[in-house]
Amino acid sequence: MTFTQKVKQIILLIFGLSVAHLGVTFFIQANLGTDPFNVLVQGIFRSIPWPDALHWTHGRTHMMICFLIILVLLVIDRSYIRIGTIICMFLGGPIIDLFTVILGDYINSSLPLAIRVIVLVAGCMILALGMTIVIKSEAGTGPNDLVAIVISDKTHRAFGLVRILTDCFFVAAGFLLGGTFGPGTIICAFLVGPVAQIFMPYSERFCKKVLGSR
Repeated sequence: MTFTQKVKQIILLIFGLSVAHLGVTFFIQANLGTDPFNVLVQGIFRSIPWPDALHWTHGRTHMMICFLIILVLLVIDRSYIRIGTIICMFLGGPIIDLFTVILGDYINSSLPLAIRVIVLVAGCMILALGMTIVIKSEAGTGPNDLVAIVISDKTHRAFGLVRILTDCFFVAAGFLLGGTFGPGTIICAFLVGPVAQIFMPYSERFCKKVLGSR
């Protein structure tokens, strides 16, 4: 792969990451429950008495947890860590914070329930689209997604089962810490995967076109 193609890979990953985290922001602002990993992030963010001087945010908590996952992976097996993994760690949280600032006055828990449900479903579809672009960029996988991948590989268990169990852990731990578990979490679990499957071939063709590969 040429240097130009590698740069395009990174650009595609950042674009897909931005789209995916726009969807995550929709979840959070609808306040009906978010995806499993962000239930954990939300719980940790809410349960720790961060000093006011830090101006701590959900996005910074997201970045901190991703950083801790990467530290663990450096000990277990660093071969899983690619340039895209590092980019996801540094940019995922700030992207959520940026979209929260932009959309916070328009999308929030003060909206009627029916509108919040529509926002939630839209968030699922946007997340699914962004996720498929990140995957098909082949620049690397986000730290939170690597948890299930690594456990599956190391234990030789089916990825689907491991993903369900890790998501259940994220939700349970996050909920106990004060994260929002609601219908949105369940909708996300059942909707994102199938929608991503629909988007996958289109995202693959899009990424191949951008990368100039067949």
